[in-house]
Amino acid sequence: MLSAGEIKKEIEARLKAYLSRDKSGIRKELLSMFIRIRSLTISEIHARLNERFSISIKAVASMVGTIASRIGILHVRRNAEGTNSIYEVKEQYLDVMTRVVAST
Repeated sequence: MLSAGEIKKEIEARLKAYLSRDKSGIRKELLSMFIRIRSLTISEIHARLNERFSISIKAVASMVGTIASRIGILHVRRNAEGTNSIYEVKEQYLDVMTRVVAST
């Protein structure tokens, strides 16, 4: 079993690899939004990103899904009605996210 420090190093490596493929800056902007706001829906993310980038809601959902499942830094919960998923940053990885985004 991995220790907390080893898990954070793995998360950091995954974030760096994810941002290394960021040609337009959209991935960095998405992670920055999560650092600032911490709890967002796909619709909210799409509305904010669409101000600066031309992006479909499906592309936003795909990026958020990748961050949640492959990188593992987001927690998903349903709203009270069960209609929207709310994506929240896992607090234990906020410092790693901030450091990686600031360094790229």
